[in-house]
Amino acid sequence: MSTLTIGELSERSGVPTSALRFYESKGLLSSTRSEGNQRRYRRDELRRVAFILAAQRVGLGLSEISTALATLPGGRTPTQKDWERLAKGWRPMLEARIRSLEELRDRLNSCIGCGCLSLTTCALQNPDDEAAAQGEGPRYLLGDLPAAQPKPGSAGKRRRDARKSSSRG
Repeated sequence: MSTLTIGELSERSGVPTSALRFYESKGLLSSTRSEGNQRRYRRDELRRVAFILAAQRVGLGLSEISTALATLPGGRTPTQKDWERLAKGWRPMLEARIRSLEELRDRLNSCIGCGCLSLTTCALQNPDDEAAAQGEGPRYLLGDLPAAQPKPGSAGKRRRDARKSSSRG
């Protein structure tokens, strides 16, 4: 079987040589060395690169891809059956990501509970940064619900009430 130089593999796969070296350093690809110490890749490494790109495109990280490739006997290149088996295992995770993206899409026009208080709606959806009590990050985006939706105008009343009680103490 003929081999490819890193430049040939890069040209054929569309992946920069730096990324190929990185994939190799992470154990996703393998090469041999020529007498001049140049990398040489078997042609079937093209399929591994395609596998990596396809897996990344569906949202998998390199650690997940590495785990998947490690399930192949003898480090061989994935076959159609391998891809089907792995894709079936990824399906629940992909469906969860799709649901999360749909929720994000549907909530883009409203507060995501970041605590910034800079949007007009933050005063209504997250008065006094109440989302902070639920943890770090954009709590509503992560699926937490606001404690209670305040009535219009009640955020200002709550702040006045809080000021009154703090001035008494």
